[in-house]
Amino acid sequence: MNMIASAWQLRASFIRWSLFLVPLIILLGVLSAQLSGSGTDSAWFSALELPAINPPSWLFGAVWPVLFALMGFALAVIAAAKGARGRGVAVLAFVIQLVINLAWSPMFFGSHQITGALILIGLLDVAVLVTIVLFWRIRRSAALLMLPYLAWILFATVLTWQIRQANPHLDGQQDFSGAIDRYEF
Repeated sequence: MNMIASAWQLRASFIRWSLFLVPLIILLGVLSAQLSGSGTDSAWFSALELPAINPPSWLFGAVWPVLFALMGFALAVIAAAKGARGRGVAVLAFVIQLVINLAWSPMFFGSHQITGALILIGLLDVAVLVTIVLFWRIRRSAALLMLPYLAWILFATVLTWQIRQANPHLDGQQDFSGAIDRYEF
């Protein structure tokens, strides 16, 4: 027996998925940041020469939960689109980009691998674009919810590249004591 879901049933499905996915994705983002020691507290990060476009550190803490929430809502829209063609592939693309995203902080802040983090964020840019295209084919609203995230990671890509350009001597430095010699003329 085939039945078309009512508008109320579709909203209820979206709400259920949202109540599960939004907190889960925010929690994963927080765990990635906490486990990697991300932030400006580390001696290694404090020693980095940051580019002029680097926003204040509090902005990262304000932006990321919002972006993770938007990502969760976007995924909830797709998850609620039961029976939509390409739904499984779109969810897989989302999971892949999320894993790449969650790996960035441990790579950059935990391992001090600026070049590795730059490569990873380049892959993330592509993975997010693929996810947006796949979401667009299913529900445009889900793709639109991902656009602020895309804009932020493209900005983060430029920022990472500029940090790499300014700090080749700190790329991959594991046993960082905090003492640096910096000469400016």
